[in-house]
Amino acid sequence: MQLLEDLRWRGIIYQETDAEGMEDTLNKEKISLYCGVDPTADSMHIGHLLPFLTLRRFQQHGHRPIVLVGGATGLIGDPSGKKEERQLQTIEQVEKNVQGIKKQLEQIFDFDGENAAVMTNNFDWAGSMDLITFLRDFGKNIGVNYMLAKDTVASRLDTGISFTEFSYTILQAIDFFKLYQNLDCKMQIGGSDQWGNITTGLEMIRKMAGEGAKAYGMTIPLVTKADGTKFGKTEGGAIWLNPEKTTPYEFYQFWINTADADVVKYLKFFTFLDKGTIKELETSVQEEPHLRKAQRALAEEMTRLIHGESALQQAIRITEALFSGDVKKLNVDEIEQGFKDVPSYEHQDGDDLNLVELLVAAKISSSKRQAREDIQSGAISINGERVNDIQYSLVDEDKIGNKFTIIRRGKKKYYLIQF
Repeated sequence: MQLLEDLRWRGIIYQETDAEGMEDTLNKEKISLYCGVDPTADSMHIGHLLPFLTLRRFQQHGHRPIVLVGGATGLIGDPSGKKEERQLQTIEQVEKNVQGIKKQLEQIFDFDGENAAVMTNNFDWAGSMDLITFLRDFGKNIGVNYMLAKDTVASRLDTGISFTEFSYTILQAIDFFKLYQNLDCKMQIGGSDQWGNITTGLEMIRKMAGEGAKAYGMTIPLVTKADGTKFGKTEGGAIWLNPEKTTPYEFYQFWINTADADVVKYLKFFTFLDKGTIKELETSVQEEPHLRKAQRALAEEMTRLIHGESALQQAIRITEALFSGDVKKLNVDEIEQGFKDVPSYEHQDGDDLNLVELLVAAKISSSKRQAREDIQSGAISINGERVNDIQYSLVDEDKIGNKFTIIRRGKKKYYLIQF
């Protein structure tokens, strides 16, 4: 399947500046094209993924991706989608964020080979630019009326927008022009909220490089959920790509819990599975939804892409252990991931290890009487093994990695004892 045909089938193309010209150019030559991200945090979250995964699809079809991390624009703040001014970050914080995001982008793109990806940082040209150069060489080319007509600016005129954020679109336009000039970059990809910034970049190229300059812009649709709730958010907050913020197990669980109404769309958007495979999974959703084959395929593809095969297998082991209750096979790292949010109790040296006493101390049972009833009724398991003896005391063999004991009350209520 040709690239643009595939993108349209997947529903990835939202807006194009010159659909006919772009298709003609892509059919005739291999181009360089870019997508950027501002380092507003030290990690991207899954809301950043779709434009970059789309850029990766271009690389798979022989085009050269340019990945831009906005070390300069991150210091200013994009007003797109914001109702008020961003809190400015320090140069040191932004640089730390840049380094974190670069590592994540290196996981997605191939930086070796004939059409190797190129990593750029707009601080390299914007950081040393003086005010006069900014105003004379670039500001002169973008009219105030043109900027006021942009949705990102117009939507903020009533509540207020600083000159700093008002100027943001010119900075991003400079990025496009610099990449066009230095790396023969002919196209920019971004989320639907970036349409105004992308078209400003094309205007800058037209003014600086002449009417004959060929460059294009394409935006990606906003990812939505069928139930109307926001994609990429859970009760715990955003789903980050950094494993220290969102563990691979949590990342895997997010995708595997995708609703039937959304899973086929997400397979098209986020995975590199081919049309035939996705069609088969779509049939499975319709005819045997209880098997959740599509959700498993989505979770596996995404976890493997972002965290690697080893982390994926670990996430699967944790998932299977929690489902079966056979948690003693898990190691310390897997327990820390899988039981991150369950109630925990830290046992102090010298404290009683008698199970009845422990159940009360850890607030697993409300009283000693209740604890004895829970044990005798078979409601208490230690590391997956049911215990019926009210005289039982924990021994060293019950401490996984000499650090954790997992107690389950009933079928699903887990508690973590830490030593």
